[in-house]
Amino acid sequence: MLAAVALCLVLFALALFQLALILGAPLGEFAWGGADRVLPPGKRIGSAVSILVYALIGWIVLARAGAVPAPVPDAALVVAAWVVTGYFVLGILMNAVSRSRKERFTMTPVVALLAVLSLIVALGS
Repeated sequence: MLAAVALCLVLFALALFQLALILGAPLGEFAWGGADRVLPPGKRIGSAVSILVYALIGWIVLARAGAVPAPVPDAALVVAAWVVTGYFVLGILMNAVSRSRKERFTMTPVVALLAVLSLIVALGS
C-alpha cells in the first residue's frame, strides 16, 4: 500500500508539471524531447493526455493495493499492474536517450523511481 501511495504522489507531482506545461510554463526543456521551451499546441494536448494516463495508472495501482474499489477481476488488476511496470521501464529508456540533457537528468530518475514502485505494487508487496 505504501508503494502505491508513493507512486500516486509522484504521479500527482508530474500531473502538476504537465498542467504547468499546458498553461505555457517555460519548462518544455524537461519534457517531450526538450525541443520547445514553451510547448506548442500539439504537445500541450499530449500533456493533457498524459494527465489522463497518470489518473488511470493511479487508479490501477491503488486498486491493486486494495485501497480503492475495483469493478474488475483481481487477475485483470494484476495484468494491468504489470503493464504499468512495463510502461515505466520503457519510460526509463525513452528519457535516458532524450536529446534534452535536462530531461535526461531529471525525468530518468523520476521514471526509474516509478518503475521500482510499480514493480512493488505488481508483485503485491
